[in-house]
Amino acid sequence: MTVAEHHLHEWEEDRDLPLEYSTEEGGLKIFGFWIFLVTDMLLFACVFSTYAVLFHHTNLGPTPTGIFDVRGFTAETLILLTSSFTSGLGTLAMRRGNKGALVGWIIVTMILGISFLSLEISEFVTDVQNGATMQRSAFLSAFFTLVGMHGCHVTFGTFWMLAVLIQVAIHGINTVTAPKVFIVGIYWHFLDVVWVFIFTVVYLVGELG
Repeated sequence: MTVAEHHLHEWEEDRDLPLEYSTEEGGLKIFGFWIFLVTDMLLFACVFSTYAVLFHHTNLGPTPTGIFDVRGFTAETLILLTSSFTSGLGTLAMRRGNKGALVGWIIVTMILGISFLSLEISEFVTDVQNGATMQRSAFLSAFFTLVGMHGCHVTFGTFWMLAVLIQVAIHGINTVTAPKVFIVGIYWHFLDVVWVFIFTVVYLVGELG
């Protein structure tokens, strides 16, 4: 019996404890990841603050109302929020020990994440083609930095999810893979929360002028 199988057997005897927290190592990894999220949150807070300061510095160039597409950023928001829901369903499937459902929900979440990135890249390409480049004004520099940084996080999260998916497909649900599924799920929910702030602070405020 491997160490993972031993811990899984112990967890089955005590179902009150979620599988991802059933080992000291798993619990420490999750705790450490929460600390990382706090630092990442501070990073986003700094960029948000920079955007708020530079929001009106358009240098007579493109303004938010001139480049923001309501249908585009609304679709991006709906897709990303849906992906948060499917990610949660994946965690629920993991806790029920349903490997097939977990793999399925991870795949759906990844597809939604890729769809979001496709729309965002399309938005950036359209902006650049219309002369709204990062060098054009302080507003555009802050906009591309903030939204682009979030997009980079989503890209990383998608590849991370793929790596976790492969491990679950090979090794199944155990005390080693469960914390990884849970942590990548937390990361994905965090990105959704950040996007809600971007949707509000950047796009909605921008549309209101």
